[in-house]
Amino acid sequence: MSFNTESIKNVSIAGHGGTGKTTLFERLLFAGGVIPRPETVESGKTVGDYSPEEIERKISIHAALAHVDRNGKKINFFDTPGSSDFIGDVILSFRASESSLLLVDGRDGVQIETIKLWRNLEQRNKPRAVILNKMDDDRADFSKVLGDIKEKFKAEPVPVTIPIGSGNGLKGVIDILNNKAYLIQADGMEKEAPVPEEFRAEADAAREKLIEAAAEGDDTLMEKYIDQGSLSPEEMHTGLIEALAENKFLPAFAVSALKNAGLVPLLDFIADVGPNPGTAKDKAKTPDGTEKEIPIDPDKPLSALVIKTSYDQFSGKLSWVKVITGKLAADCEALNVTESKKERIGKLYTCQGKKLEEVREICAGDVGIITKSATLKTNDTVSAGDAGVNFLPLMLPEPVHSVAVNATAKKDEDKLGEFLVRAADEDKTFRYQFNAETKETVISGMGELHINIILDKIKTSQKIELETHVPRIAYRETITKKAGAEYTHKKQTGGHGQYGKVVMEIAPLPRGGNYQFVNAIFGGAIPKNYIPGVEKGVVEGMAHGTMASYPVVDVEVKIVDGKYHPVDSSELSFKLAARNAFRDSMRQASPTLLEPVMTLTVFVEEKYLGDVMSDLSGKRGKILGQDSTGGIAEIRAEVPQAELLRYSIDLRSITSGTGSFSVEFDHYAPISGRIADDVIKSRENFKIQEADE
Repeated sequence: MSFNTESIKNVSIAGHGGTGKTTLFERLLFAGGVIPRPETVESGKTVGDYSPEEIERKISIHAALAHVDRNGKKINFFDTPGSSDFIGDVILSFRASESSLLLVDGRDGVQIETIKLWRNLEQRNKPRAVILNKMDDDRADFSKVLGDIKEKFKAEPVPVTIPIGSGNGLKGVIDILNNKAYLIQADGMEKEAPVPEEFRAEADAAREKLIEAAAEGDDTLMEKYIDQGSLSPEEMHTGLIEALAENKFLPAFAVSALKNAGLVPLLDFIADVGPNPGTAKDKAKTPDGTEKEIPIDPDKPLSALVIKTSYDQFSGKLSWVKVITGKLAADCEALNVTESKKERIGKLYTCQGKKLEEVREICAGDVGIITKSATLKTNDTVSAGDAGVNFLPLMLPEPVHSVAVNATAKKDEDKLGEFLVRAADEDKTFRYQFNAETKETVISGMGELHINIILDKIKTSQKIELETHVPRIAYRETITKKAGAEYTHKKQTGGHGQYGKVVMEIAPLPRGGNYQFVNAIFGGAIPKNYIPGVEKGVVEGMAHGTMASYPVVDVEVKIVDGKYHPVDSSELSFKLAARNAFRDSMRQASPTLLEPVMTLTVFVEEKYLGDVMSDLSGKRGKILGQDSTGGIAEIRAEVPQAELLRYSIDLRSITSGTGSFSVEFDHYAPISGRIADDVIKSRENFKIQEADE
């Protein structure tokens, strides 16, 4: 069956780990008739968690995509991971969706990852609904959790369904919008029934709030509501569609995914009220660098964004694409705008989890899969011709945890490198690079779990034995005062000799100033054709400082005088003279070591606030500020990178696994005393080890 843009609904399912996302995903597919019976996460047979590592660990690691045909609409559901270690697949799902279902535990309420996800949705102004799951648990409290949502998100959740009973006494839900009840049945299906009389007053009160929300969607409806105090069912329906598309309305649903309670009205609401792609826009850059919003439009020429790359052992490379304009057809030629290369599009697919379903075309707003593409990678733009725009890449956070890795056997190094390149291609929050400065292969990800899963996959699938250790820090050297020196390079051999004299002055620059070269030669003391050699010598001298052979930064180098020989001088002579003059100058300029300092943002429950701040102080951290909302504290600090190499492990220990953080480079800062002595000693040991190898 073919669906046009207005008949498509893209919905991401997100939430804190353990809130039941994969279970909800599975049960929605069951309620929608996609699968004959739902499986549990523990069985390892769910549609959403199908990779070997997900089945083994019983958690979602990758985004899964499946669709339900409901009331003439195609609903694409993205099941996303709950751990912050796998936030990349949550973000790509947000990018591809027009709305999100944010799961909240019906017992514990809003948790740390829920708050972070809410903030991400706020940045996008993305329509969303809150799903209060696990209403069959004895500790579940619908009203209390609604209040928690209101307090922590500063938003008023409006119930669309409410529970009939609670805990073991949960009998089903009431669909406020359609004024009917859905009762739990032994066969797992929901039975439609009239609203029980004992819940009539509660349902009527909830309907009044829903009518108010509908009135917010349209000025004309608001006027009628003010004049008449109510809206017709048709007006209510229209108002809710507009209010949700404009993110003016936060629907709330009572659900027990395990009991199949509340799923049918949730599916119907998404199909009938949820935003379609025609209400949304994507962002792109024009050739001159200007950002531009691109409406999702089936009538324009083809343009699409590659949102994900994965590899399947049977189908090979899979490129997930969100079509923004026009149609993507099978067996056609398109342009990879990002690479400026033509791409032959072969077969196209949609999917139900790992099961691929071949289609002839994918229309604007839909998400599909291109197999075995030659050039496509995540964040690439595809178009029918030169579309004149490049869609903005996914807004992904910087990795927070790094390890240095190498194959135990030298013969496996190339194989290891190939796998790491593929892993970085699949997951844009995973980084792989060889650090020439520290002579290490360093991999970085969103946490210890993220890194360990990738390393475990290498060990099991590639049969490579690995060694890992904490990465070395990329320290820097600089100077603290002005100094100068001169150096004459003179060497006499048979024939032409070598001669060059350089007189220089150096001075410190502000942090971040890096390097400035000033030619202050007058009167031709050093001919112009030798000045490039002088600068090359300075750059070579800066590559290895005089304290611990770290690169030198934030220095102004001024060449003030020199001398040349008409026969023996050469560019090489002046390069060697300048390199040695720089080193002699630096020794006299009170050199100091610099260490990288990171900006750290930590999210923890307030009960852990004191322990976390004490730990940061012990890590030489400088607290910049803190905020608390609804029991969740956000701490901002500057901390040396050397103290954060195992912070994901430390924070997990302090907060019993509930804390999370983000980190990014901020600046370099001086170090001295015992800390500097330890760095220098460690560097000397590294150079000895390197020489032995």
